[in-house]
Amino acid sequence: MAKTIQQSVTFRTTPERLYDVYMDSKKHAAAIDATASMGRRAGGRFSAYGGMLRGRILALVPGRMIVQSWRGADWRKGELESILILTFSRARGDARLDLVHANIPDRRVAGVRRGWSTYYWRPWRIYLRRARRQPAAPPRARSSPR
Repeated sequence: MAKTIQQSVTFRTTPERLYDVYMDSKKHAAAIDATASMGRRAGGRFSAYGGMLRGRILALVPGRMIVQSWRGADWRKGELESILILTFSRARGDARLDLVHANIPDRRVAGVRRGWSTYYWRPWRIYLRRARRQPAAPPRARSSPR
């Protein structure tokens, strides 16, 4: 029987920035220190960790919610895709991310639960901490039109 995981985590950033870290392929890859490719609209494909995680974008509410079909590359053919829902909100000046990950095969649930913390929440905290320390880039000089 398939299982559902629910997790809530907070990060010292804005919900919009956290959403962007997930949806922007370059930022996603930098945050997890692995390859990532994210479709930018419903129907688009995504993959992360060299294709170990993959699926489709089912719905987007920019800055607020992501819904994906999701599966591990090592899942059996008969195992259905799971559904991932990420919602982003403000919580006391920080960003709160609520995860509902449904239809996870029984034999995968412990690894998937651990994996969110190991492969996403911890690396994202490091990425966001580093980003806060970096000074803003100075404005570029504009070239005059010719």
